[in-house]
Amino acid sequence: MQEHGLLNRILLIYDTCKTHLVNKENFSKQVLLDSAQIIRSFVEDYHERQEENYIFPRFQKARQQMDLVHVLLEQHNAGRRITDQIMQLCKSQTATDAENQKLIKLLTDFNTMYRPHESREDTILFPAFRKIVSRHEYDSLGEEFENNEKKLFGEDGFEKTVDKVAGLEKSLGIYELSQFTPKQ
Repeated sequence: MQEHGLLNRILLIYDTCKTHLVNKENFSKQVLLDSAQIIRSFVEDYHERQEENYIFPRFQKARQQMDLVHVLLEQHNAGRRITDQIMQLCKSQTATDAENQKLIKLLTDFNTMYRPHESREDTILFPAFRKIVSRHEYDSLGEEFENNEKKLFGEDGFEKTVDKVAGLEKSLGIYELSQFTPKQ
């Protein structure tokens, strides 16, 4: 699920925007809106729907990881509500201090939820998934996921979305990976 890498890059964008809001620094809220729109289209409407339609039902049928699947689904729904609110607040040209404080809380809540969310999927759910489906079914689902991505985003949809995220990172000055290396 390479989509988690894309999600992590947007979480970094959210962290950076939150820092700008906390420090009352100017930045283009269009960057935040564009990021939320990528979360909506690529993460929520594509990636999470794939999990909800193909992966979670197989766990439910196998009666495995039921509690985890339940929490992950609740978090998908919570994430969608947060994304709605972030997008709404970003559309305001003149945000009040109260609106900016609400945005800070939403960004914090989103990132606080999704970091452990995706780590549980990567370390518990997805490894267990390989054990409850046959190799043939696993490969078949991979092809179906790829076809669904092409239907929604066209050829090279993932790569094009990564390019959009890179552009947003560049506009915030957080694209260069080397800047995150501690200097000692």
